Amino acid sequence: MSKKGKILVAMSGGIDSSLAAVILHEEGYEVIGITMKTWDYASSGGNSTHGKKKETGCCSLDSINDARNIAVSLNFPHFILDIREEFGDYVIDYFTDEYMLGRTPNPCVLCNTHIKWDALLKRADLLDCEWIATGHYANVREENSRFVLSKGADENKDQSYALWGISQQSLSRTKFPLGHLTKTKIREMATEKGFIDLVNKSESYEICFIPDNDYRSFLKRRVPNWESKVMKGDYVMEDGTKVGEHDGYPFYTVGQRKGLGIALGFPVFVVEIQKDANRVVLAPLDRLSRNGMWVNKLNMVKYASLTEINYPSITKIRYNDDGTSAKISQIDDKMNVEFDSPVFAIAPGQAAVFYENDDVIGGGWIESSYLKA
Repeated sequence: MSKKGKILVAMSGGIDSSLAAVILHEEGYEVIGITMKTWDYASSGGNSTHGKKKETGCCSLDSINDARNIAVSLNFPHFILDIREEFGDYVIDYFTDEYMLGRTPNPCVLCNTHIKWDALLKRADLLDCEWIATGHYANVREENSRFVLSKGADENKDQSYALWGISQQSLSRTKFPLGHLTKTKIREMATEKGFIDLVNKSESYEICFIPDNDYRSFLKRRVPNWESKVMKGDYVMEDGTKVGEHDGYPFYTVGQRKGLGIALGFPVFVVEIQKDANRVVLAPLDRLSRNGMWVNKLNMVKYASLTEINYPSITKIRYNDDGTSAKISQIDDKMNVEFDSPVFAIAPGQAAVFYENDDVIGGGWIESSYLKA
């Protein structure tokens, strides 16, 4: 047993999780690597290699082998954990259900908080590991009897937005070895250590179970009796005027402009999806901004709860959002958010995360938005 104890490291086969394992190994932890198979890559649209191009999906055989090769080179154990059943039951059902409700889901956040961390901690307990670790660019520290999640040092790679839902119990056992590093530094370290294949490996940004990025086809395959549930409907303007026909409301999201298949002589965007009426509401750009929203199903991180009304924060409504200053007020399990300046295309179903400087105050799911005079 090493002096620093045993740590279970989630390894996808990519450069970030691989270097996380390398760093912890060099720091003196007894590392055990684990690769979680969440989806059957071969049946989800991923291309077979046929001896040519390597698959890069997080669940592909090549990625699993890449993770195992790192473990072998550093002489630590590596396991494969098959969580396809629970992943499918929870994440994919949620993904399809949200689109069928006219909302825009964020499956990666849900997977992190309800599948991957739970699976890691269960296996960590079985392997007598005190800690778990991932290759996310984020940080965690203990302060005032809370485990505080904060942004990674690399602003361009920070992943705290996708981790807001992790419980205090889970954060108490989590380490992020890359939190204080930049992506450039990680690439330099991999090069110095001779892991050239990792440096040259392309990174995957698509949803793991939709590697071709065609979520429309995925929904058609996934939802039973699709043709009877999703039919063409009306495009309407905000005043109810019909201006065209859409292909089915689950195919659209608030803020969308491309792929509408309609020409009105001026740019229009999706401003609302009316599931029950099977209507997609369109509007000019200047009608897409809102200055308030309601967020539900909160997970509070830095503080157990907010008792102060109009607490100042920087609030992000999507992963690549820079964030907007806002006043937040917690009311039971909901957060009322009033932005200091209008925010473009607030999509119900997406995650909202509240920051105090670099620290995550908490987060939740966008329920609705409003325009306050």
